[in-house]
Amino acid sequence: MWMRLWIGLLGGLGFTGSVLAEVVVLEVHGGARERIEVLCEFPLPAFKGQTLALKMKDGKRLPLQVDDRGQAIFILPKLAKGGSTFLELDVNGATIKHQVFTSRKGRKLRLEFNGNVIAEYQAEAADLPREGISPLYKRGGYLHPVFTPKGKQVTDDFPLLHTHHHGIWFPWTNARFEGRKPDFWNMGGGTGRVDFVKLDKIWSGPVHGGFRAVHRFEDLTVKPAKAVLKEIWEVRAYALSGGDRPKWVFDITSTQTCAGSSPLILPQYRYGGLGVRGHRAWDEATNNPTRFLTANGVSDRQQAHATRARWCYMGGQVEGSQAGLTILGHPKNYRAPQPMRVHPKEPFFNFAPQQFGDMAIKPNRSYVSRYRFVTLDGEPNAAELEQIWENFANPPLVNTIEK
Repeated sequence: MWMRLWIGLLGGLGFTGSVLAEVVVLEVHGGARERIEVLCEFPLPAFKGQTLALKMKDGKRLPLQVDDRGQAIFILPKLAKGGSTFLELDVNGATIKHQVFTSRKGRKLRLEFNGNVIAEYQAEAADLPREGISPLYKRGGYLHPVFTPKGKQVTDDFPLLHTHHHGIWFPWTNARFEGRKPDFWNMGGGTGRVDFVKLDKIWSGPVHGGFRAVHRFEDLTVKPAKAVLKEIWEVRAYALSGGDRPKWVFDITSTQTCAGSSPLILPQYRYGGLGVRGHRAWDEATNNPTRFLTANGVSDRQQAHATRARWCYMGGQVEGSQAGLTILGHPKNYRAPQPMRVHPKEPFFNFAPQQFGDMAIKPNRSYVSRYRFVTLDGEPNAAELEQIWENFANPPLVNTIEK
């Protein structure tokens, strides 16, 4: 007889259970929506760090990548609404080469898909780009540049009017720590900073490549400076091509914990948290202002600010054609769907949970934030972006069939 062993697969968020060696078949359930090029996950701890294969009914083989925590991930090309797909597990290895490659390039890491650069991570602090900038602005621990499939850059670093903006980064601004007021956002004030500490892991693979890095938030209002938060970034870029409409997809998971016994208090404020600085060509001072589109259908930046949305697109013209990126928030993020800071004049976006009132990061409790990014060329398609968010927020159910 065959027995179905359900394992509770909801996007890799705290799975329990185990998969036995006798398991030979996976059943993937599409649920209430059609799925196109969707990431599927399930626990497979017996094969940590290995690449296996899954065989479909038509004989096509899909790479199955198991990470160092025993989480298995594969990409299913298509899954019909309400339907199921069966795949056979092949533990005898796959001959599939790496598609997503992570490499060290001086003080940066580079993420590539089939030789195309998706993004670079600034590890150690970069040199200042021009004279007259205070050394206080030097920092690492952020993503820039970020590219579309056609190679169009969609982020900026050290912009003229906001020197403290750095591609995709995660500071807090209005903060209280032990009665003091360190500002980790406006670094020019010299009261707080965020530093890259080390790389914990770098990997490449046929399904995803990425890295884990450690950052440190420091209070500079005391001597010596005092550590406030430890942050771990896990960044994964996926082998998702987008098919007829190419796009790059990557995730950032930020886990912040108190460095000691004191909490970080975050009073209500209009911005703070994950920030994204768009291409400098999209500044309103040019004839090419930023275009926004939220999951609520709002495209006016003034109306979008201080509203809540599952995702937000930001883009504009780059070298004569439309390019942009979409930031998707996970439904388990704090205060999701999170309120947004949409800058009235500049290409800047921020998921800002502080807008909805005071909050705090407390000792012995992790503050976890998970975001997915989609970069694309051409006009944004709301229905397509909504489907990508659904795949992120409500991935397919996978169960194993045990002999």
